Amino acid sequence: MDFSTLPHTVAADDVATDMSDLATRVRNLMDLQQNRVLQLPLGGRFFDIVVTASCPEGYAVMDLLDQVQHTGEGQFDACGPVIEDPTRQWLIWLVPPGTSDTWGPHRYGLCLGRPHQLALPPMTQTEPPGPYWLRPCRGDRLVPPLPLRDFLDQFRPGPAPHEELLAETLCTIT
Repeated sequence: MDFSTLPHTVAADDVATDMSDLATRVRNLMDLQQNRVLQLPLGGRFFDIVVTASCPEGYAVMDLLDQVQHTGEGQFDACGPVIEDPTRQWLIWLVPPGTSDTWGPHRYGLCLGRPHQLALPPMTQTEPPGPYWLRPCRGDRLVPPLPLRDFLDQFRPGPAPHEELLAETLCTIT
C-alpha cells in the first residue's frame, strides 16, 4: 500500500484544543479494551466525579438512585456508574461533565472536574481487591447530580474526603 503526503498542512491553531492529546486518548482506550487501568481527564466530554464515603448511608443513596433511574428493564444498577474504593472507603460517582462548576461546597460529597484525572479500574473488575465497578458503566448513562445531592443531604454519608488528598490520589487509584 502506498501512502502519499497530502499537499496541504494543518496549522497548530486549527487543531481543536480537546484533540491535542489524541495519542494519549488512543492509548487510554486501548488500555480499556485490554482490561487494564484507564486514566482519563475529568470534565471535557467524559464526566466529573462526586466522591462520598463508602458506608451504609452511601449504599442507601445508591439504592434510591437505582429506583429513580429505573428503566423497567429489571437492571439493579440503573443509578449510573459508581466505583467503590474499599481501601479508602470511597464511592466515586460518575456525573455529567460540568457538574463541578455548579456543585458548590457540600458536606457529604466532593465534586471534581478539570484539571484532575481519574484512573478507572478495568471494566471487568466488579469486585475487590482494589477499586472496582460497584455499578458498571453502561452506554452514556451517568449519575444524575441533583437527585444525588438531595439524597446525600438526606442520608449524610460521611465524612467526605478532603479535596487536596483526593486530588493527589485520584490518578493512582488502582
